[in-house]
Amino acid sequence: MRKASWWVSAVTASVLAATLTPSLTSASAEDAGSGPGAPPIPPDPSPSTLGLVLEEYAQLPASTPNGPWTDVRIGTRHNRINHIGELPDDSGRLYVPDLNGNLYLLEDRQPSVYLDVKAQFPEFLAWRGLGSGFGFVAFHPEFAENGKFYTTHTENPTAPGEQTYPGQPLRSSGVQSVVTEWTADDPTADTFSGSSRELFRYRFAGQIHAIQQIDFNPTAEPGDDDYGLLYLAVGDGGYGVENDIPQRLSDPSGKILRIDPAGTDSPNGAYGIPDTNPWVGEPGALGEIWAIGMRDPHRFSWDAEGKHEMFLGHIGQRAIEAVYEVDGGDDFGWPDVESRLDYQNDTQCRLDPMTEEQAAKGYDFPVASYAHETPANWSCNADSGHAISGGHVHRGDLPGLKGKYVFGDLVKGEVYYATAAHLRDDSDREATVQEMQLYDTSGTRMRMSDFVGDGRVDLRFGTDSDRSLYLLAKATGTIWKVVDTRRAPVPQDVEPTLQDALVAAYDFEHPFAANDSYEVDQGPSRTLIRLVNGGEQMRVDDGAYPGSLNALQLHSAAESPTGQAWKAGIYESDADGMASLSRFAGAEGITVMGWFKMDGTNPTPGYNAIGLAGVLSGNSDGHGVRALLELIQVNGELKLVALGRRLDTGSSQTFAASAPWQELLPDGEWVHLAATFDYTTGTMALYRNGEAVDGFYTNAGDPWQVDGTGTSPTNPRGIKIGGSFPQNGTERNPCNCRMDGLMFLDEAASAAEVARQHRRLLR
Repeated sequence: MRKASWWVSAVTASVLAATLTPSLTSASAEDAGSGPGAPPIPPDPSPSTLGLVLEEYAQLPASTPNGPWTDVRIGTRHNRINHIGELPDDSGRLYVPDLNGNLYLLEDRQPSVYLDVKAQFPEFLAWRGLGSGFGFVAFHPEFAENGKFYTTHTENPTAPGEQTYPGQPLRSSGVQSVVTEWTADDPTADTFSGSSRELFRYRFAGQIHAIQQIDFNPTAEPGDDDYGLLYLAVGDGGYGVENDIPQRLSDPSGKILRIDPAGTDSPNGAYGIPDTNPWVGEPGALGEIWAIGMRDPHRFSWDAEGKHEMFLGHIGQRAIEAVYEVDGGDDFGWPDVESRLDYQNDTQCRLDPMTEEQAAKGYDFPVASYAHETPANWSCNADSGHAISGGHVHRGDLPGLKGKYVFGDLVKGEVYYATAAHLRDDSDREATVQEMQLYDTSGTRMRMSDFVGDGRVDLRFGTDSDRSLYLLAKATGTIWKVVDTRRAPVPQDVEPTLQDALVAAYDFEHPFAANDSYEVDQGPSRTLIRLVNGGEQMRVDDGAYPGSLNALQLHSAAESPTGQAWKAGIYESDADGMASLSRFAGAEGITVMGWFKMDGTNPTPGYNAIGLAGVLSGNSDGHGVRALLELIQVNGELKLVALGRRLDTGSSQTFAASAPWQELLPDGEWVHLAATFDYTTGTMALYRNGEAVDGFYTNAGDPWQVDGTGTSPTNPRGIKIGGSFPQNGTERNPCNCRMDGLMFLDEAASAAEVARQHRRLLR
């Protein structure tokens, strides 16, 4: 599967901004203030003309978790590599940790095992919780001389070992995070031999959000206060939603710690507590704490230039993925607030701006953020398929990228940037976040999910001593090097006069990362549709128009690889219908348009109709429609039709094309079709490749009972694509065909607008 089209992305940014934050557009997001009355949800990243050229750099070996995993996000990955960096010894060797246990070195792009961390610890655990296993490695800045490096890994909750903080209860569930110091006998060797000692051990109540990253500040010089001090990003164990642990100074959970590996004044005597840490000497506080109020501090890094700021990518709970600038003593407010939102666990599906009392607490707010709200018809308590992966400020020589903080969404694999100079935590303005385009070395524009062939990418970032930028993915265990940048215009591929009418749009190049058998709506309704019976297999390498390389494959059961009809759509059985499609309730008009290609036996033997795409009525059983493109029998002959219904309980009207359907939809040829429905006048129209199609109404009289008003004021039950019953009921009217660029609008587009939309897609 490849991705080269941004045909709706440009309008999506502006439409979603208007939908989620009415006072903002994506262009003005940088002007968003904090505190009461601030926009509660930031806009989605806006598309950028800047793109990265990715060259495959290395492939790491497959690996598996060491226990009975049940989460497919853990067990179905090629491996679980999660970082790439360079040893600080001028050898040019790169290192890559794999959560499943191995620490690899890369020389001339070839991996070799430097240390099997898993084999060193009998209680090693890499199968319970997304971050479990060998989490990270940090090499001491003087590794070339002292051979010291540090790892963090997880162990079984009942594993023996002295807890760093005495008195922790023994638990039968959850995980323990352990930080270990290793000393290599020969730092130049490509295989470790030497000794180790334990620095830190902490038992979490849960199995998620343990210690994600440990690292040294690479910008600190000998003699600096920060030199040789180790930072630990400690998650809340998954329990910040239930209590205030991230705010308790007596507990390390939900904090960033700063320790001195060479010291001895810690509770266990294995490390030191720097006396310049902000809470040193405060009664009841852990002196190790550097910053507090975090849920899942995932990745942090320092800007190699500028003021050497520390930037953190913080994974949110409900709605916000955030970048913070981290200073000693910071409090990011979790779980009292999420970003600039009032967070209440018992009402987390509804988030409000902070109260005045919360705003007065002095919390530190993101310097950049983007929304991770769940799709409209997905549970807010379920995985939404979003999670930030913190990145790096590029200080290399890639044109157009210098001074930009490059990061991304690790699940979807989207790559973003924000200008580092705008990442200021002393300002009420957040930096604008933009999504970069991605290219392979042949110049083909793609998405990261296309590089890996999987809707869930598991993306991470890294750098080397030359400040080159790397991307890596657990999905395939592949590492890519950014070898160049490109500039290309972002297509504005929705006709401007139709943008306000767009409700839902599907290009079949946006799998829902939490479940890639669903497709993400690129319109403002945010309505997921399901790829029924074929799932991810239904996205095929094809494209109806320039820039599109994916299409949706539909099949009858007779021609399906799975023996079941492949179709798509969504259905809501509740009488209230689908709230996300409420703009179709009482609508005065509807337009259904998209690209279609017949590529099999049509109609399927035993059926006398071919379903294309439409909007269901408010009382539909999955078959009845409000507006539909279809091929049905008219006077004993199969015809391309627009079939619509104004009233849920009323009769339908059909406008049929005069020409034979085989002329309008020749086998193997992409054709752009549109059907428009004006309920106030009772008129319908069909268009083919931007031109009106001659036709006739099949029902005499006034079956719609036209009275100058719109449809029934009920929400549609959903969207149907292909054969009937998107809830996967009885097969009816199957289509052996492909579709691309489907759009559903809440007005009847004019002939001129349809023509302009068709021309726009062909640019």
